Amino acid sequence: MAFNQELEALTKAFSGHGVDEKSLVTILGKWDPLERESFRKNTPHSFIEDHERHFQRWDDHYVRLLKHEFVRFKNAVVLWTMHPWERDARLVKEALKKGPSAYGVLVEVACTRSSEELLGARKAYHSLFDHSIEEDVASHIHGIERKLLVALVSAYRYEGTKVKDETAKSEAKILSNAIKNVHKKPINEDDEVIRILATRSNKHLRAVYKHYKEIAGKNLDEDLDDLRFKETVQCLCTPQIYFSKVLNAALRIDVDKNTKKSLTRVIVTRADIDIKDIKTEYHNLYGVSLPQNIEEVARGNYKDFLLNLIARG
Repeated sequence: MAFNQELEALTKAFSGHGVDEKSLVTILGKWDPLERESFRKNTPHSFIEDHERHFQRWDDHYVRLLKHEFVRFKNAVVLWTMHPWERDARLVKEALKKGPSAYGVLVEVACTRSSEELLGARKAYHSLFDHSIEEDVASHIHGIERKLLVALVSAYRYEGTKVKDETAKSEAKILSNAIKNVHKKPINEDDEVIRILATRSNKHLRAVYKHYKEIAGKNLDEDLDDLRFKETVQCLCTPQIYFSKVLNAALRIDVDKNTKKSLTRVIVTRADIDIKDIKTEYHNLYGVSLPQNIEEVARGNYKDFLLNLIARG
């Protein structure tokens, strides 16, 4: 392989989700000092030229990004081998540390796990951190989101098949009226809306979702401007669409490291549950298969591990 081809291959090895370890070993391992210098000079996004002292040094910001890419495979393996209760407890703790930009993870855990799974995560949280999820959510979150998020993580929903259609229709009207009157009373202060979303079963809420569209002519999540309420409705009523959108955002090359982490989180947590349905929905939404998109964007062992998890579905 000519040097220019090797340079292109090595640049590609560093430029995705994860790194291409095989290319690093086969190419970097045989380059002499002049070839390595040429690499530094030809990748200005990674190296800064010190013209006064005549050498090229790594860009500190890029090194920090690269560290995250090198550990992406390790983090995926560690997360996959965790007990699901511990995994969810640690995801919640990390989201609370990161702040409002990560609170969607709290919604995801609270609304896409079964009642027993969420209860298990709460037990694991006790064991790991000597606090309850509920008290930490209540004490760490001080904004308008607190009331909804505390209610969601405290839930223990009915999971049977019975749904009272008249009640679902009545609650769809409650939601419709709340959204129409949001200028009078913000949705995040409406106790009835929070009660419906935090206590009703998934089957019941899907019936509410259906009736809402009949009443309003639009899907409930489309009419909600508040991000947390929108995420809550999607996680409860259309989880495969929600996860497809999270994955698609995470697979963009230009996103920040926290958004990229969603790729690992979603595939690891859904591989044994509904990854097949997510793959179908992803293709319906974006016209490309999820494995194909991962093949194009991800690199090395990280890519292979994700594709293996998806294949389980």
